[in-house]
Amino acid sequence: MSKDDLILPKDFPQLLNDTFLRAARGEETEHVPVWCMRQAGRYLPEFRESRAGKDFFETCRSPAACCELTLQPLRRFPFDAAIIFSDILVVPQAMGMDVQMVPGKGPTFPEPLKEPEDLQRLHVKVDVAKELGYVFKAITLTRHKIEGKVPLIGFTGAPWTLMSYMIEGGGSNTHSKAKRWLYRHPEASHMLLKMLTDVIVEYLLGQVAAGAQALQVFESHAGILGPAEFKEFSLPYLRDIARRVKDKLKEAGKDVPMIAFAKDAHYGLEDLSQSHYEVVGLDWTIDPRSARERTGGKVSLQGNMDPCALYAPKERISDIVKKMLEGFGTRGYIANLGHGLYPDMDPENVGAFVKAVHQHSKQMIKQM
Repeated sequence: MSKDDLILPKDFPQLLNDTFLRAARGEETEHVPVWCMRQAGRYLPEFRESRAGKDFFETCRSPAACCELTLQPLRRFPFDAAIIFSDILVVPQAMGMDVQMVPGKGPTFPEPLKEPEDLQRLHVKVDVAKELGYVFKAITLTRHKIEGKVPLIGFTGAPWTLMSYMIEGGGSNTHSKAKRWLYRHPEASHMLLKMLTDVIVEYLLGQVAAGAQALQVFESHAGILGPAEFKEFSLPYLRDIARRVKDKLKEAGKDVPMIAFAKDAHYGLEDLSQSHYEVVGLDWTIDPRSARERTGGKVSLQGNMDPCALYAPKERISDIVKKMLEGFGTRGYIANLGHGLYPDMDPENVGAFVKAVHQHSKQMIKQM
């Protein structure tokens, strides 16, 4: 296969392990599939080495670099899925905003949105293929290089989460600047959320065309909203994204499972389970049994071990995993953490987590 073939989204190697995709659709599996949010991350020495001295978003714009970082954890651990290395803030960048990754501070917008008139600074019509084509190329290259080992997940930030970054200018504890918009400028807030939704739909469809086999929508800042605000400013857009993406994919004869991860939005579980997503991702503050009851078997569930449990000794990790599996059951379940891996975590303990999921779930399924 020539180098040029690796950038064409066709003739991909056959998928050898579809456990993750089957679990997403609620089908039977031999073991519970497992992957970790931020599995391509700073906890891996090889990741730190690859990234040393390079600008974060420059790395995001290099398909070869993203491909290598996506594959690194698969060389170490028998994960059942990979997630493309990228960042949710490439979407605001595509809309014309400047975003920098400041060492020690995190993502920073030098000129955040302050008032509704600032919306005029954003590109209304975004040529997604032109602005975010580097993500699509990374997905295509990775699909070839992963050699069918596991499915590749594409992702995006959800509208409210992106809006909060664009107004706050970076991370925030209270998100009070962004929430001020919701209360003071509800119409402008909906206008911005709609603009983001339109770009996100095209972006996700582009990822599938490039080779993504599943999609996750990260509503990382859901928990900062109360139930009423969530129902007005987050949920309708999450539903709109899934519905529009599904409709377009159906026209093309494609069926790609979608995961909604609305962190800390436990009040929204019932609604999320009726929002056109096959899978609902959970953070660690939700009891597995209660999540099963509240979602009534309508969706598969993903999560939700506290990432900090990985600081425990390996035997303890194994016990925690067993209890988690007993809570969720083995059908329609994807094991994961309730949030991303932290940079100071020991890769050995991540390996212990993956091993425990596979071992315990195989035994449980055998005994059924």
